[in-house]
Amino acid sequence: MPESSPRSQPPARFVRLAEIDRPSLTLRIDGQTATALAGDTLLVALLSHGRRVRDSEFGDGTRAGFCLMGACQDCWVWTPAGERLRACSTAVVAGMSVLTRPPAEHWPATPDLRQSLARHALGAES
Repeated sequence: MPESSPRSQPPARFVRLAEIDRPSLTLRIDGQTATALAGDTLLVALLSHGRRVRDSEFGDGTRAGFCLMGACQDCWVWTPAGERLRACSTAVVAGMSVLTRPPAEHWPATPDLRQSLARHALGAES
């Protein structure tokens, strides 16, 4: 039986077309090194590196931001210490670290969240 080819990752949701001359900053997203440009919000950094901001804690859907101005609850991310940040209105700072899922030791995982995290972990391994 032929080996299956690895599933390719879809392109990032945001593609930078302008303002590419700003200084580059390094941050960590879910433990992985990422880059952003000075003046970027976390939302721009997250969606420049993938297709989601976070997973919904109320179901199995992914979230990518909604209002983009800090009025809804769609773009919350976490620091490793458990502090919540609004990705759409928080500026990237060099060396910052964010999590797109609540830190397990800080945020109680409901059965629905555990199931969602398990599904997404299996999808990431594919």
